[in-house]
Amino acid sequence: MNTSTKSLFASHAWLPDGWRNDVLLEWNEAGTLVAVTPDIRDVPASTTHATGPVVPGMPNLHSHAFQRAMAGLTEYRANPADSFWSWRDLMYRFAARITPDMLGAIARWLYVEMLKAGYTSVCEFHYVHHAADGARHANPAELAQRVVDAASETGIGMTMLPVLYQYSGFDAQPPRDDQRRFINTTDEFLDLLSALHHARPEHGALRYGIAPHSLRAVSETSLRSVIDGLDSISPGAPVHIHIAEQTAEVDASLASLGARPVQWLLDHFDVNARWCLVHATHIDAHETSALAKSGAIAGLCLTTEANLGDGFFPAMDYLDAQGAFGIGSDSHIGVDWRAELRLLEYGQRLLRRQRNVLASQRTAHVADRLFQGALEGGARATGRAVGALEAGARADWIVLDASHPNLAEQTSTTWLSSVVFCEHGETPVRDVFVGGERVVHDRRHRDEARHRADYRQALSQLLDQA
Repeated sequence: MNTSTKSLFASHAWLPDGWRNDVLLEWNEAGTLVAVTPDIRDVPASTTHATGPVVPGMPNLHSHAFQRAMAGLTEYRANPADSFWSWRDLMYRFAARITPDMLGAIARWLYVEMLKAGYTSVCEFHYVHHAADGARHANPAELAQRVVDAASETGIGMTMLPVLYQYSGFDAQPPRDDQRRFINTTDEFLDLLSALHHARPEHGALRYGIAPHSLRAVSETSLRSVIDGLDSISPGAPVHIHIAEQTAEVDASLASLGARPVQWLLDHFDVNARWCLVHATHIDAHETSALAKSGAIAGLCLTTEANLGDGFFPAMDYLDAQGAFGIGSDSHIGVDWRAELRLLEYGQRLLRRQRNVLASQRTAHVADRLFQGALEGGARATGRAVGALEAGARADWIVLDASHPNLAEQTSTTWLSSVVFCEHGETPVRDVFVGGERVVHDRRHRDEARHRADYRQALSQLLDQA
């Protein structure tokens, strides 16, 4: 072993081909795995031994950090026809009160929670850009930089996706007053993106992409312009977009564009593996097949979609068509990749009145199939080399608690099933490493107390303004 590398020996580790025994992980000072070797017989004496099974860290492909502070505050009927749209009105009022310092504190605590859950990277779909009155900050990337810095401080890997938001609805409807913090022209947006790249350059733990908010919030022309602008800075970087989350959106798209939103996007743009279509809940059979063939990622956020009453994604048909997917915690009413995967399967069980719906002929254990699928799709959505224990990938992993009641006395055949589908007691996620550095030890983040205190202070200030 090269003396400039670090190493960890795991009796059991989840590699791209499944569980392997006696695995030696080696990584360099940059936090990149340089070798992953199973079936090791002679372990170097200086090598640290993992305390339990090791699995790759999970990418979180969709996050609105500021919404973490809203969790639990909208669970009442504010409208006789309470829906996503009435929830959105409440969310806008909440967003109007957030200051840069509050945003940083909220994001830091959220990322601590993500790391403790075993998310080791996050795609931040960031659209609160301006001051409360809509005025531009002297630094157009002020708020985005606060979120990037929060990721750096807590240790989570990040793909920052500044959002282009221009209209309140299809046919270029003028933005509402409560959207004033989000709105940019195409040129202003590209200036913001350029400012981010210069102030916080990309490195192994940080990547940039863009997020046109939705087809209702941007025009075809501006969408093409910002993709071209992105490619002039970072060719092939990720492009994420909200799409087909609500039936009202589909109806409006048919009325305005003459096509369902996913179909329109596939017909008018080169939608490929760099794209992540967030939600894509309401897609018909043709769109399901076409989206799967495109190589784009379906970004599924099951806890948020359930909380907002969005509907069910056609997961069985999509996976049968070899579609790629990843998971995100979106509005953060929960921050747990296990809950996202569990709800993905349970939604299909409720719809079909069957069990183990998302198993396949190749993979009989639902959790194994969903875990590996979410790793692969989530990694592609980040645009970073994550989601796998293999040479060239970031040294991001989770150490599970082998003595946890849900895992003890079991074999590797059922470990992931128990991790995903058993909800008893404390989390089985014991330690978390990002870039080879341990950021969570024995279920505690290294700076947990400080970030919790800052979050509580920010939340107190926010609620005092309510």
